[in-house]
Amino acid sequence: MPGTDERPTSMSTTGSEDASSDAESSSDRCNSITSASDFDCSRQSFTSDCSSSKHSSPSSSPPKTITLDDVMSSARDLSNLTLAHEIIVNRDFRVGQPHLPQNSLEKQVKDIVHKAFWDSLESELNDDPPEYEHAIKLLEEIREILLSFLSPGANRLRTQILEVLDMALIRQQADKEAVDIQGLASYIVTIMGKLCAPVRDDEVKKLCENPDNVVSMFKEIFRVLDLMKMDMVNFTIQSLRPDLQRQSVEYERAKFQSIVEKTPSALDHTTEWIKSSLEEVLFSMPTVEQPNGHGKAGKALPSPLLVFNSGFIRILTWDYHKSPLPETLMTDEVRLRELQRRLQLLKAVASVLLIVYSAIGGPISGLPALAERLKRMASVLLEGMHRPDFNLSEALGNVSGQICCELNKSLTERNYPALPPELQVTLKGQITSITQENNPIRSLVEGRVQQYFRVLLATPNSHVNPPPTPGGLALIQPELTSLAVTFVSLVNFNKQVYSPFYMMILKTLLFSNAAPPPAATAPQDPSIQNPVNSN
Repeated sequence: MPGTDERPTSMSTTGSEDASSDAESSSDRCNSITSASDFDCSRQSFTSDCSSSKHSSPSSSPPKTITLDDVMSSARDLSNLTLAHEIIVNRDFRVGQPHLPQNSLEKQVKDIVHKAFWDSLESELNDDPPEYEHAIKLLEEIREILLSFLSPGANRLRTQILEVLDMALIRQQADKEAVDIQGLASYIVTIMGKLCAPVRDDEVKKLCENPDNVVSMFKEIFRVLDLMKMDMVNFTIQSLRPDLQRQSVEYERAKFQSIVEKTPSALDHTTEWIKSSLEEVLFSMPTVEQPNGHGKAGKALPSPLLVFNSGFIRILTWDYHKSPLPETLMTDEVRLRELQRRLQLLKAVASVLLIVYSAIGGPISGLPALAERLKRMASVLLEGMHRPDFNLSEALGNVSGQICCELNKSLTERNYPALPPELQVTLKGQITSITQENNPIRSLVEGRVQQYFRVLLATPNSHVNPPPTPGGLALIQPELTSLAVTFVSLVNFNKQVYSPFYMMILKTLLFSNAAPPPAATAPQDPSIQNPVNSN
């Protein structure tokens, strides 16, 4: 923490959710913090015994009655887990001043209480003789705030503050009506100037502009002190981030394990999610003959990596209104929702461009500037399509009209004939029809996007060297690759933290009610031995 000669840097941004920076920091972290001990259990086949791995396997305990203390403790653990995860994953995370709605009851009560206090202070100081009860309380609070800004080694300044703002001495002076309030306020401003972040220098200088009005000066002092406290919190976050990143997997896993131990239902939604993914994978797997000599047919043992990746792919189209996210993904819900919205927009733009280029072909091919204009035009007009009140059909109609105008302009400039009216009508009909769930273009784009995400999830180091996009998606490759890398980075970190819980759930689902199917029936896939490879 900064002392007299160490000032926190400016922290003017609050709570940013920059997905691109998240992707970069998460990607770097996924390469640097993985240790062999994290996956001692999950790197084995899930038919093996993982009980010997201390750190990798979540502990289980008999069901017990949940007390209020357990609930409160779990809430604290969840709050700490969420805050730590946000600091680790979002390198632009900042704590900012709360902004209450203008007409909210909370703001009205706060304004009334503050006004009453400052009016009381002004009345006391204007009395003859003046009263200093409220003023002394203010000075004592300010002294504690200033002391909290000091680093442990700033002993000289600490001693000076305690001497100048000696409450016992100030009370004696108040009894004799000899308190120099303006002098004390000026000293406080001087100390604030030494301790504040550079971004607050101008704010501190303004405190001396009206020294005669002591009450207004103290009001402004407290306002700037609140800003300095936010700066200090953000400075502390910056200082803690490297340590948290080094211990992030162990810390988050331990916190979540604590929640699971206190709350028996803490993995219910996660279990349902993995169960649905397992059913989907088993349904798609071919039936094979069991090598037990009886000629019976059965399903091969699915790869854990395949089961988990299929579950993560489902998150891309998750319906948040119908069911909550798995508990293990709650800390990333904001990022996942934003990624889903951006991907939804990107798929709509890809569908529009695929229709246009398939219908017109040669005359507009090989023109990257035109493709970029059409892509930007469609993106702007379809922005906000995730909102319930967004009229997608009308927006797509506007997109088709704008695109036809842009195409006609480009074609005539290069001595091509303009689009015939009947072709423009056909384009509009095809573009607006992508709102239908069974639309072939929409289904094609959706399938290829999922295929691309599956490939990235299953490819080692895909965030460093992303594979090319499938056919038909070349025009949105930069945007799609960026989103995919962001998603893969989030998934990889999630696997590192929660893979023991996933493996425990998967083993329970597969083997709780039946004998394990022979492992020999499964294809020799290295992912079985490394089910949660974090790429």
